[in-house]
Amino acid sequence: MAATKKSSAGTSAKSAGRSRGAAKTAAPAIAEFDKDQELHAYREMLLIRRFEEKAGQLYGMGLIGGFCHLYIGQEAVVVGLQIAKKDGDQMITGYRDHGHMLAMDLDPKGVMAELTGRRGGLSKGKGGSMHMFSKEKHFYGGHGIVGAQVSLGTGIGFANKYRENGNVAMAFFGDGASNQGQVYESFNMAELWKLPVIYVIENNKYGMGTSVARASANTDLSQRGSSFGIQGEQVDGMDVRAVAAAGEKALEWCRSGKGPYILEMITYRYRGHSMSDPAKYRSKDEVQKMRTEHDPIEQVRARLIEKKWATEDELKAIDKDVRAVVAEAAEFAQTDPEPDPSELYTDILL
Repeated sequence: MAATKKSSAGTSAKSAGRSRGAAKTAAPAIAEFDKDQELHAYREMLLIRRFEEKAGQLYGMGLIGGFCHLYIGQEAVVVGLQIAKKDGDQMITGYRDHGHMLAMDLDPKGVMAELTGRRGGLSKGKGGSMHMFSKEKHFYGGHGIVGAQVSLGTGIGFANKYRENGNVAMAFFGDGASNQGQVYESFNMAELWKLPVIYVIENNKYGMGTSVARASANTDLSQRGSSFGIQGEQVDGMDVRAVAAAGEKALEWCRSGKGPYILEMITYRYRGHSMSDPAKYRSKDEVQKMRTEHDPIEQVRARLIEKKWATEDELKAIDKDVRAVVAEAAEFAQTDPEPDPSELYTDILL
């Protein structure tokens, strides 16, 4: 679902910490969505939001064990890139992965059942929140090791180039992972061999409990590939139109054989780093300000109402439908049988 673009001013966020001489491209245009695209973005982001809210409830009830990292607030990033990509393009991400799977059109029942460790889960109940995959949908997983998915995503890009299939790999990682050494080894290899990889840095301002300003000498993370000559830019990751426009630009760059591209999505998570994180390192006012002024879903909702593309009742009907899908997924995740003990001995590499 490609978006058309305005020839107006760009949407990349500015950073005071830019370094001179970096490989910075011109700011992208904001994608001009039609009615169907706005409604699609609204429903997809709302599905992720309601799914994650339900997952948080199930975790609090003790029905989800282990780690659980919610994507609430960051929905525009993965939905905008889903709109820009074509069939065959791959995604790989870290442990905050539920939203990516839903955006890649994976069954919410299979995602939720994996969270509760059931037989019908996407990893047969053995992977949990952080480890789900779908070869059919070209989703190569959530990964629990910080930054590990970046080198794996680079390998997917290498496979694309080797096979000459025209596909682009998108490797998502956070601001905290951007300081990992293997990220820079991947950057070097990708630029050296001109691999079709988009490195999507989801900068939600805090790596676990540490702000970007306390962990990074240069807070403009889009510049992290400048020493390798990799193009990079910052994008308003709370505006799905800005994400889609930047995604189209980066995808075209990679498909044309110019090598990798870095997109730093300036976004925000409303919840803690994981369900066990009380997030006391930031004020309630800070979170509320983001919710009130920059919420990705409310921005789309306001445009739909303003342009008279949807009424309040029609948007309530979409929310009701989404809640029903999530409720069905939650019911399945609680009633589906647990894996047979013999499943412990399958899918093992010796």
